Parts: sequence; structure tokens; C-alpha cells
Amino acid sequence: MAADDRSMEGHESARDAGATASAAYDMDSEQISHARAFARQFLTREQAVHSLPVSARALEVTQLVISELATNVCKYAPGPCLLDLQIHGTMLDITMWDSGPVLPTAREQDPTRAGQHGLEIVLALCHSFEIRREPVGKRIRVQLALQDDPHHDPAGRSPWHLT
Repeated sequence: MAADDRSMEGHESARDAGATASAAYDMDSEQISHARAFARQFLTREQAVHSLPVSARALEVTQLVISELATNVCKYAPGPCLLDLQIHGTMLDITMWDSGPVLPTAREQDPTRAGQHGLEIVLALCHSFEIRREPVGKRIRVQLALQDDPHHDPAGRSPWHLT
């Protein structure tokens, strides 16, 4: 099932309460690229229509984070998935819901491990990370900086990096 076409309707200016967009997927590996494209189109449109400053790095990081979250849905909770995007000032909230009951956990760092680094990547790139159990499944919410940090921190000024 492709993204719900209603997804880009009814959003406000980024300068107002926050531009939003939502998409629904029957998540499988083919849908991961659709989710990335959905986010890219949303941010590109907000740049063009509302002059929202979005760095090239933020656009790429957004797509990477969505790819990692969607890949986890494919692996551990295939089926229905909702993707919500919302702009709050200079930050982007990405929320992904799936029907899987198991909460993801970061594994111990191991540079020799092949694969299963997705959550580590998301934690390194995001300003905040939250998981909530839902009556059915779980909801993961992350927040990314839309502008580059002057100190070149990939997550902006993040509580994850205490230096």
C-alpha cells in the first residue's frame, strides 16, 4: 500500500503552530524509499513555500533517520505504519507508529558487529528520542535540528553529547 494521498493536506506555515504532514504505509522494504521521499518533499516544499531554512545536512539526516526507523518496522513489525512530520521552529519532529509490541533497545557498542546499528545511528543524529507503548504497538518520536550547529555537531546542540 502506498502512502496515503491525504498526507500533504492541511498543514500550516512553519512560522505558525507548525507545518505537519502524515503518511500511512503497509510497511515493506519497497515502502522505505517512499517514506524517505515523503519527508524530502515535505521539507523541500516548506523551504520553497515558507522560506524555512533547512540545511542540506538536515535533509540528508532526516532521510537517514526515517530509513532506519522504517527498516526496523519492516524487520520487527511488518504491516501498518504511520509517519508524522511536524516542524517546531528550527526542529523537525518525526513520529513513527507501528503495531509491534516490542520496544527497541540499543545494543552494546561493537564495531565488529555486522548490522543492527540502526538505533545507535538514530540516537547519534537526533536531538531527542522517545518511545511510548500504545494500546496497539508503539510510537517512536525523534527530533532533529533543521539547521547546522556552528560546532558541526550532527545533532545540533544535543543532550546526548555532553562536551
